[in-house]
Amino acid sequence: MSVHDEIDKAVSAHGMWKQKLRQAIDTGECESTPERVKCDNNCSFGKWLYERIDPSVKSMPHYHEIVTLHAEFHQEASAILALALKGKTDEAHQRLALGGEFSKISANLTKKMHEWQHALE
Repeated sequence: MSVHDEIDKAVSAHGMWKQKLRQAIDTGECESTPERVKCDNNCSFGKWLYERIDPSVKSMPHYHEIVTLHAEFHQEASAILALALKGKTDEAHQRLALGGEFSKISANLTKKMHEWQHALE
């Protein structure tokens, strides 16, 4: 799969996390744990970033920025999930809401991933 395709796939998969977190907040349950979510090398994109990416792509400035932002995304998702599972729904909703930390990190990650795609064209 090309870098372009991997990024498209990652943007879609990470976009679905907002819905998963909303569901966890609403139900107090999730198939994952905050500890697993926090690890940025467990998702398909993380595995690709760390293990399967062509070494020449790792030398691009975008790569290091994406790795950092991707880790921040997972840390914030983990924090929200932990709040949801502890029943702290108001705080979890605030962090997930538009303008909240998760939205800011997610939007920045998506923006930078698209910039990386354009740099590869």
